Amino acid sequence: MKKLALAAALSVAASTAFAGGMAEPVMEPEVVKAATSSSSAGILVPLLLLVIVAAVASN
Repeated sequence: MKKLALAAALSVAASTAFAGGMAEPVMEPEVVKAATSSSSAGILVPLLLLVIVAAVASN
């Protein structure tokens, strides 16, 4: 009976030692901020709004 209990205890201990295994490390991707290529867009939108307001005001 003691040998059976010892064998059961050893089999449980051996199975839990290798339960998880080795996992590959997970690397998160690097965040890259995209640069805008056109600097005239900052001026173009207010100018268009000004032209539209002037056209509505002239009517």
